[in-house]
Amino acid sequence: MMQQYNANSYLFGGNAPYVEELYEAYLDNPTAVPENWRAYFDQMQHVPAVDGSNRPDVVHSSVVASFAERAKQGPIRTVVASADSELGRKRVAVTQITAAYRYLGSRWANLDPLQRQERPPLPELDPAFYGFTEADLDTVFNISNTYFGQETAPLRDILNMLRDTYTRSIGAEFMYISDPTEKRWLQERLESIRSTPTFSAEKKKHILERLTAAEGLERYLHTKYVGAKRFSLEGGESFIASIDEVIQRAGEKGIQEIVIGMAHRGRLNVLVNTLGKSPADLFEEFEGKHADDLPAGDVKYHQGFSSDISTPGGPVHLSLAFNPSHLEIVNPVVEGSVKARMMRRGDKKGKEVLPILVHGDAAFAGQGVVMETLNLAQTRGYGTGGTVHIVINNQIGFTTSDPRDARSTLYCSDVVKMIEAPVLHVNADDPEAVVLASQIALDYRAEFGKDVVVDIICYRKLGHNEQDTPALTQPLMYKKIAKHPGTRKLYAEKLAAQGTIEADGGDKLVAAYRDAMDAGKHTVDPVLTNFKGKYAVDWAPFLNKKWTDAADTAVPVTELKRLAERITKVPEGFKPHSLVDKVLADRAAMGRGEMNLDWGMGEHLAFASLLASGYAIRLSGQDAGRGTFVHRHAVLHDQNRERWDQGIYLPLANVSDNQADFTVIDSVLSEEAVLGFEYGFSTAEPNTLTIWEAQFGDFVNGAQVVIDQFIASGEVKWGRASGLVMMLPHGYEGQGPEHSSARIERFLQLCADNNMQVVQPTTAAQIFHLLRRQMVRQFRKPLVIFTPKSLLRNKDAGSSLTDLTKGGFQTVIGECDDKIDAGKVKRVIVCSGKVYYDLVNARKARSSADTAIIRIEQMYPFPHKSFAAELKKFPNATEVVWAQDEPQNQGPWFQIQHNIFEGMEDGQRLAYAGRAASASPAVGYADKHIAQQKELLETAFSKLKGFILTK
Repeated sequence: MMQQYNANSYLFGGNAPYVEELYEAYLDNPTAVPENWRAYFDQMQHVPAVDGSNRPDVVHSSVVASFAERAKQGPIRTVVASADSELGRKRVAVTQITAAYRYLGSRWANLDPLQRQERPPLPELDPAFYGFTEADLDTVFNISNTYFGQETAPLRDILNMLRDTYTRSIGAEFMYISDPTEKRWLQERLESIRSTPTFSAEKKKHILERLTAAEGLERYLHTKYVGAKRFSLEGGESFIASIDEVIQRAGEKGIQEIVIGMAHRGRLNVLVNTLGKSPADLFEEFEGKHADDLPAGDVKYHQGFSSDISTPGGPVHLSLAFNPSHLEIVNPVVEGSVKARMMRRGDKKGKEVLPILVHGDAAFAGQGVVMETLNLAQTRGYGTGGTVHIVINNQIGFTTSDPRDARSTLYCSDVVKMIEAPVLHVNADDPEAVVLASQIALDYRAEFGKDVVVDIICYRKLGHNEQDTPALTQPLMYKKIAKHPGTRKLYAEKLAAQGTIEADGGDKLVAAYRDAMDAGKHTVDPVLTNFKGKYAVDWAPFLNKKWTDAADTAVPVTELKRLAERITKVPEGFKPHSLVDKVLADRAAMGRGEMNLDWGMGEHLAFASLLASGYAIRLSGQDAGRGTFVHRHAVLHDQNRERWDQGIYLPLANVSDNQADFTVIDSVLSEEAVLGFEYGFSTAEPNTLTIWEAQFGDFVNGAQVVIDQFIASGEVKWGRASGLVMMLPHGYEGQGPEHSSARIERFLQLCADNNMQVVQPTTAAQIFHLLRRQMVRQFRKPLVIFTPKSLLRNKDAGSSLTDLTKGGFQTVIGECDDKIDAGKVKRVIVCSGKVYYDLVNARKARSSADTAIIRIEQMYPFPHKSFAAELKKFPNATEVVWAQDEPQNQGPWFQIQHNIFEGMEDGQRLAYAGRAASASPAVGYADKHIAQQKELLETAFSKLKGFILTK
């Protein structure tokens, strides 16, 4: 064993963590490390720190570099020049084995209620690995670098303390955290109590009551609604005790709102036993009744709920987010909802609002949105002050209980190591340890404002749902499960043996809970029925409103000029880039009415006018500050700045003295998580214009689940309103298949029940009125805007300042050329987007005076009356042609043709002009793009051919 020790004891390599442990202990207390190491670290004080100062480099870079160099010289004994005694070597070994338990102890912890896994061979946790023998167990060593509450202890006691702390019912992982303060905090919390709770009798009774409620609901439903899907929590009842502890302790620490996200398993249990949903209401849902008359509705284990409960710190509002079957997709939605609540309260650090995310083990390890959401955690635009993650670890997923098939990591929670979140693995059969881990997790989040994970390792008594038979594929696992008496029974017997409860105390609790179920009574005491928080949002003004396109979005010219002046000025001494200087000068001229407004100015004036009227704006995207196509310039950068965090100016944050907040975020490189986040934000904040802009429109493909499961269907399934705006750059400019199409056809296929707005505006005035309409109207619907690329600077797409002072958003724009004689028009071309300008130029080149062009600016809800009225202006037109840039099987054609047909007169014929059907959104060769565009325009003006529909 000594030979193995020497062979593995190089300073830099496997024992680098040990050396770092020594160094951190030295920084905290120089006398806590062996004398020879203290002398070595004393010398290190003369090594310059990375920032050039004379202080010790707390991030260890120079120390570790020195160790790396020393490692080339040989084993540890060559560096420990003063290690001339066996006792000195053993002192070092004690520090080393302490570090080993801190790093590796979780792998030896007693975590599995089913006891299926043997301990892995970890010689680093064996005293013999370091040369210790039975004779050393009573030798006293200094342990002042630990938090066991004593300066010295025999080796026997040291080992027992380490094993109790790191290898019993809690297995803690945190030594990968780079901040020494956080590591020491966790070491102290765990080691000071040896990871062993000392709860009062009342606390223990409360834990048993929570376990009884968790088990009682599942068994009641199992007997009353045989075979009905409910995704039972049986085997994981300790989770209810865990979330109860987090909520109660959070309230005690000043948290006033909690948003919970979770998938199916245990959801009904949380609704009844945590949020206080009436059991009678749940039973009615099992019997096919529902309270809300929604167009679609959803199954009971997708439903959300909110309530107010009492905690030691006062009332806490709980919200359980609605969740589809795409499991972890709810994560960013919850974080966005929390962010909105934080901003409403002025809570910048999450001291009053808490997100709790509940995961299944397989989904936590397997779904990419988990990583994307974790990556938001410490960013400025998306941070929520830390999330408490609770994993209901079934050890099986759906039917895959072998981790080799479920993931490529040791633990399902390993993904959180990317943000250095600590993980507390805990055995569900030790509910007191589960509650303790939950306390530590909540306290860590409160102390450091970072994510933390409680991994409750349990089992799933029944199948994935109640119609599944898991023993088909996991016979060995389910033989063990069949013999397991259940966590509640084990804990009740333990408390009875302690004398904490009477011998039949557990059975009495079971009977009392069943009586409550029979009566359909609340099980959470007390639920506050008449409480309304100060920051609650009243959605009533925005709900149950009939669709209308009308809105008063005009702004007086004097106000426009004032706003234009404010958003084109920069602070004295601020030097923008020369290109930005030119943009600001042009915008100032536009504001004076000397130039037509371009798209960016139309957008800016819409934003500025809303901000001045009290509507907040939140704009995010991968290049939202400048705009992907460098048209926005909402964030200005001083070209003379000397630090990255200085020299930033936001004109839109300075439009008036009492304006609403303007937030613009250059987001992380994510679509799914960021769009989910912004959707969640919009559902919690109706008075903020919440916008997500894709870098290119086709990037939205990466967020399709959010669109399908939330944006398009959230209102008809759950009654959940959202005013989220999506800006998707779209246009066939020859940029190839990846950057042409935002897939208009997909959005139109999702349109029904007036669920969202799909528009493609073509002028600066249109984007101005459209953005204002989104907030001025008293209802909230998602808005999908297919924004342009080349039109951003196309002078033909410009608008006069007076266009903003009258009218509103035009859902249809009729023929604009006064030279076109309506009586002589034989053909009407109907189109949407950039292709309109191509068609106008082609008509001019052809002198086709008998052809009119109508633009559809709002494709859904389709403006039937406005379109029909425009078409009727050409009584002699016999031909109607729909023209589009996109291939025939893409773009609006197949979804919009019946709407056009409905507005036509008898005898008129409808035909298509555009690219042929294609498997790819666009060609990648420039010459093919040009040829296709030429053919498209030729077809639009030539004799009708191909598919023709006659009314």
